[in-house]
Amino acid sequence: MDAGIAGKMISASPRRPKVSVVIPTKNGGSLFRKVLTSVLAQETNWPYEVIVVDSGSKDETVPIIESFPEVKLIRISAEEFQHGRTRNLAIAHAKGEYIAVITQDALPYDDLWLAGLVDAIEQTPEIAGVFGRHIAHTDASVFTRQEIDHHFLNFESEPVVWLQDCTRYERDPGYRQKLYFFSNNNALIRRSIWEQYPYPEIDFSEDQAWARSIIEAGFKKAYAQGSVVYHSHNYGLFERFQRSFDESRALEALFRYNDAKGVTVLLRRWLGLTLRDIRTLRIARAKGKGIRMLDVLKMPIDNLMRVAGGWLGSRTDLHTPCLVALCSRDQKLKRVKA
Repeated sequence: MDAGIAGKMISASPRRPKVSVVIPTKNGGSLFRKVLTSVLAQETNWPYEVIVVDSGSKDETVPIIESFPEVKLIRISAEEFQHGRTRNLAIAHAKGEYIAVITQDALPYDDLWLAGLVDAIEQTPEIAGVFGRHIAHTDASVFTRQEIDHHFLNFESEPVVWLQDCTRYERDPGYRQKLYFFSNNNALIRRSIWEQYPYPEIDFSEDQAWARSIIEAGFKKAYAQGSVVYHSHNYGLFERFQRSFDESRALEALFRYNDAKGVTVLLRRWLGLTLRDIRTLRIARAKGKGIRMLDVLKMPIDNLMRVAGGWLGSRTDLHTPCLVALCSRDQKLKRVKA
């Protein structure tokens, strides 16, 4: 291993690490090797450690981890995995003042990613957590790239937020959503705050549930625009349905946004997404960007799967154990042994 990289890791230094980077894995594949290599190559003025929690990988993930002796590996069974609990387990083994949380498919854009997160959280002790920007992987569709870019533009004008208007907080779901948004694909939290407010031990959206707890406790949340990771998914059509089902089901259970749930709403949302993507397509063509015909043909069906999964996920009155088992991608991944 490169000596410059090893010199930055806590195993090569007697000092306590300033940051512990936590990565849950299961069958991370070749992309995970790139992620881990990039994490280990971060340029910092302080030592940091890397902790990986693997939940039953059957591919090359564990050998990849073991090829980097400075990385701490924790192994659990697939049945033990849970988004909140597994991250809490890793953090309990961490030594850093700050905890960086990413996923096995979130590839740091450059070697200043980690330092940028720390700079953002150290603006004031009132900031409990920071999340960074995502950009799509190079194999993503033009629609995915545009959607991700547009989403993170929403945070640029107000990078540090906290609960300033309690009346609006009670009445405005959009305001609550802005305060709650957090992403464990690219984030940093204070360990001292985590000790008071650990991740809720829930199956999905543990990051936004955590953000809600720290916001309601009076802390601030920050956005680090310059700390970027490549992160996106090329879902199949039913995978898209399942992902939307899981996300909507979790958000409905956690936050009770009480959105309209009629079939007319479903059709209106589908039409809105499809018209948005048609505009994206026109702009991309005008700029001479490459467009895959398969992505264009798939787009309206993908949007239908998205809104249908979200609609059904929010309809908790319809949920039965059999329906959830069929529609939940998260539960399917837990059942898969390989």
